[in-house]
Amino acid sequence: MTDLTLACLDRDEALSGALAELYGSTRAEFLRRSAIGGAAMLGALLVPSPAAAAMDDVGILRFGLRFEYLQSTFYTQAEEVGTVHRMASRKQQWAQVLGAHERAHVKILKQVLGRRAEAKPFFDFHGTTEREGAFTRTAVAMEDLTVALLSGITPQIRDRALTAALFGLLTVEARHAAWARNIVGATPASRAFDEPRSLGQVGLVVDRTRFVVRRPRTSARRQAPQTTG
Repeated sequence: MTDLTLACLDRDEALSGALAELYGSTRAEFLRRSAIGGAAMLGALLVPSPAAAAMDDVGILRFGLRFEYLQSTFYTQAEEVGTVHRMASRKQQWAQVLGAHERAHVKILKQVLGRRAEAKPFFDFHGTTEREGAFTRTAVAMEDLTVALLSGITPQIRDRALTAALFGLLTVEARHAAWARNIVGATPASRAFDEPRSLGQVGLVVDRTRFVVRRPRTSARRQAPQTTG
């Protein structure tokens, strides 16, 4: 996972646009080309963003929905191409449960946002969902990132009812992350405290993976097997 970058993910630039709003186009471009977790990326992310601080509850939830679209599609595609069904029963159960939860998260966020919910982008996981090892490692990274995201954005929510709901989501995602780490033989809780990440930080990580691709220009053209909308 050390080679995973935001530039590998966002060909559609749906997330890049959100990052540019948060950090400005120059800084967003620099970060999308940086290695995830690298010193350059982390240093740039520490610089406060007035735009991120000013984002309202709807903006935060809309970004959360984009990220949940990414996760739910990732698990769903791994099931559709048969990768999950070729796993040992313990791993198969894990992947199916997490996939079902992520799809439920999408449904809930869409209901909360109503007409303000965005359509799902198209994703290209570059074969990651077709290989058990790559799928599992990417799932672990995604779950860890989700916990960090929710830890960072939940305190920014102004509506107390939404804050309580996001805390409920955070506890479930923390269990996902621990379960995923256990599946790959990693320590479920390696530190006494988790480091929260801001919406902008997580967006930049997603941007570097280039899993988000451009929507096909015509519906008549058949999509490649690895692309899911």
